[in-house]
Amino acid sequence: MQQRVRGGLSQGVSSSGGLLKEFKEFILRGNVVSLAVAVLIATAFGTVVSSLTDNIITPFIGMFGGTPNFSALSFSINESEFGYGRFINDIISFLIVAAIIFFFIVKPMNTLIERSKRETPADPEEKKCPECLSDIPLAASRCRYCASEQPVSAAPSTAR
Repeated sequence: MQQRVRGGLSQGVSSSGGLLKEFKEFILRGNVVSLAVAVLIATAFGTVVSSLTDNIITPFIGMFGGTPNFSALSFSINESEFGYGRFINDIISFLIVAAIIFFFIVKPMNTLIERSKRETPADPEEKKCPECLSDIPLAASRCRYCASEQPVSAAPSTAR
C-alpha cells in the first residue's frame, strides 16, 4: 500500500512539473502580458482623468455655477447621507474617458477599417440599350427586349 501512495506521489510531482511549465508558458504569452500592461495603463489613466476632473474641469465649471468642488455636495434623509457631488465628478470623469476613447481609438479604427474595405469597382457586366433602356449583357449584339442592333463592345475578359 505504501508503494502505491509513493507511486501516486511521484506521478503527482512529475505532472506538477508539467503544470509549472504550462503555467509559465501561459504567463509568458504575449496576450497575457499585453493585458496586464493595458490594465496598469488604464489604472494610471483613470488617476490622471480623476485629477483632471477634480482639479481643472470641476473648478472651471464652478466658475460659472458657483460650486468649485462637487464632491462636497450632499444631502441627508433620516441620517442617511447622499453624496451626489461625487457622483457628478464620476460622471464627468466617465464622459472624459468615453470622449478620449471615442476620438482617439474608436474613430481612427473605424476610419482604418473603412479605408481597408474600399475595393475597386467590378467591371460592368451589363449595358443599357439605347433604344429601350433595358439592361443587356455587354457582349450582346441585339437587345433581348426590343431586338435593336447593339454596337459591339468588348466583354470583360475572364481569363487570367
